[in-house]
Amino acid sequence: MKITIKIALPFVGLLLLIGCSTKKNTFVNRTYHATTTKFNVLYNGQIAFEKGLKQLNDNYADNYWELLPIEPLKVDQLALPGMMASEDESNDLFAKAEEKAVKAIQKHSMRFYNKEKNPQIDNAYLLLGKSRYYSQRFVPALEAFNYVIKNYPDADLINETKVWHAKTNLRLQNEETSIASLKALLKNKNLNENDKFDAHTAMAMSYLQLDSIKQTIYHLKKAVIVDETKEQSARNTFILGQLFRQQKQLDSSNYAFTKIVNNKKSPFKYKINASIELAKNVESTENVKLMVEKLEDLIKNRDNRAYLDKLYYHLGDVYLKNNEIDKAEQQFKKSVTAKNGERFQKVLSYEALGNIHFNKGNYMAAGNYYDSVLNTSTDFNTKRYIRIKRIRKSLDDVIFNENIVATNDSILKFALMNDTERTNAIGEIISKLKATEAKNSAQSTAKKSIEKSKNNSGKWYFYNPEVVKSGMIEFQKKWGAKSHSDNWKFNKYESSFVADEKAEAVKPEITQEYYLANIPTKQSEIDSIAALRNEAYYKLGIIYKEQFLRNDLAIERFNKVLEFGAKSAFYLPATYHLYRIHTETKNTKAQEYKNEIIAKYPQSIYASLVQNSENMTEISDNDASEKAYKKLYLLYEKEEYQSVLTLLDDDLKQFGQSALMPKFELLKAYTLGKLQGIDSFKKALEYVSITYPNTEEGKKALELVNTINKK
Repeated sequence: MKITIKIALPFVGLLLLIGCSTKKNTFVNRTYHATTTKFNVLYNGQIAFEKGLKQLNDNYADNYWELLPIEPLKVDQLALPGMMASEDESNDLFAKAEEKAVKAIQKHSMRFYNKEKNPQIDNAYLLLGKSRYYSQRFVPALEAFNYVIKNYPDADLINETKVWHAKTNLRLQNEETSIASLKALLKNKNLNENDKFDAHTAMAMSYLQLDSIKQTIYHLKKAVIVDETKEQSARNTFILGQLFRQQKQLDSSNYAFTKIVNNKKSPFKYKINASIELAKNVESTENVKLMVEKLEDLIKNRDNRAYLDKLYYHLGDVYLKNNEIDKAEQQFKKSVTAKNGERFQKVLSYEALGNIHFNKGNYMAAGNYYDSVLNTSTDFNTKRYIRIKRIRKSLDDVIFNENIVATNDSILKFALMNDTERTNAIGEIISKLKATEAKNSAQSTAKKSIEKSKNNSGKWYFYNPEVVKSGMIEFQKKWGAKSHSDNWKFNKYESSFVADEKAEAVKPEITQEYYLANIPTKQSEIDSIAALRNEAYYKLGIIYKEQFLRNDLAIERFNKVLEFGAKSAFYLPATYHLYRIHTETKNTKAQEYKNEIIAKYPQSIYASLVQNSENMTEISDNDASEKAYKKLYLLYEKEEYQSVLTLLDDDLKQFGQSALMPKFELLKAYTLGKLQGIDSFKKALEYVSITYPNTEEGKKALELVNTINKK
């Protein structure tokens, strides 16, 4: 037996040497090159390709707030031949797969009389094209697929190649060509299930790119019917659910998502997100209770910890749809604080919290949450970011004035008390503060004690932070603050620990004297604080009325101004705005405010406005008011000030509710300044700044008043 093997080996070696030639069309040569191509070169190339594809898919992050792309491949820009589209690590693996495919073609192709005798070469071209496709070099990929279709029409993988050829045309924005070739392919009755699935999926991609939703849905459904076991099938079903929701077909959408949830072979990421999508579809109150139970079960499941931020958010959203605002707010807060939560989800949760407080009229809290949105976001050009930024900017004046109101009201409350009342009130505050401090201290000590017993029991001295801190205090009592260095006994150095201890010692003691020192006692100081508070209340009334259209909040703030008495500079304009609000809402109180303005302030512009309210033109940007203003401005430039003043009185009565009123009034102030001097100018400017504080004209008038006061 051994002798036979020894004799046979030289002949096998000789046979292999002869078989290396691609120039002779013999059975031995064909077998050798086909075998070498399949089990050596292409095998290694296919492994590199599959690793690259897996890495590409693992690195791809779907945004489930948007319609998922049918093929998870992000194409930023088309790569030129010889270039990679991005620096993704998977491109190295695709490059290796391409290299192996090229090697197979160059070293093992056997063409005789324009026919390929190595049956593995068409596979090599297919691998070549697919590697280039995922490297996003679509033009050279198309060349590879074209070569197979032209030269290997009877190849085993010809139908698969045609699908890839169509997909590549689609990536090159040749949608019509892609659809035509796929239609022809789908007419083939001998098409296997795999190719049929891929062809319908590619057709759906093409129609989606053309925004033909009906055809997209048709081909996605066809693909799912062919095969429900593929990962791509789960993705297709998920996209069907999203498309049905876009078409307002919630029953069909729910059916698609439920199908994913119930399919044991669906990948986990699609199952959990399908459950979330079902929550998005909740509309009727009948389904709320059931969906709340499902989401709570998902939250309790430890396998879903990575999705807690989303689950809490959508549970909050379900509560919000059912008008259970407080419960919704709790869930949104949990979403924000969920461990390892995604940045984008935090943005959505902060926005939801901001919207809740905005709708409640808690604008200061809303502003804080919107700040969190802006600070957490990384996409600064999105519609969401721009919209939130605009809303947040509109809240600046609200927050500023609400702070003034809260602070000054608090100060005045204590300033207007007698000594006994003030002492008693401060005593109550101090008692509450000390009780809170003691409670927090006890909770902190208990927590540290528990942690110490859990983590430090039986361990070395320096593992216990409380003991270490105690030791440091004892050390410093004896030696003072010393640096960590040689000759420490003689060095002067204050450690951060000592600095912290000193900082704690500097904290003011909670005493009567501390609070009394910060309460104003001079009448001039009290009057100044009251004036600022009154102005803030008035400005808030204007903002709520004109910017946020919250008449309820505006009425509340204007009524506050009236409570402060008629001596306030804002009493009359606040009364006028209350008249306007109640007139618009057809409330009988409007007549009371009108009568008061006419009776107490008959010579004021407000009296003129309420008396002529029926003749006012209710327009915003009407041509008549614009033409009137331009005419007056031209007269002003010609220094015909008396004519301007005469015409202004008529125009102010006619266009009393026009959006251009601040411009008319500011022009009147300038005209009065020219005719009557600085005192009239200042008085008119003060009227503009008070009546229209949130307009450009109002702010300009206030700036001029401040300048006059300084000079």
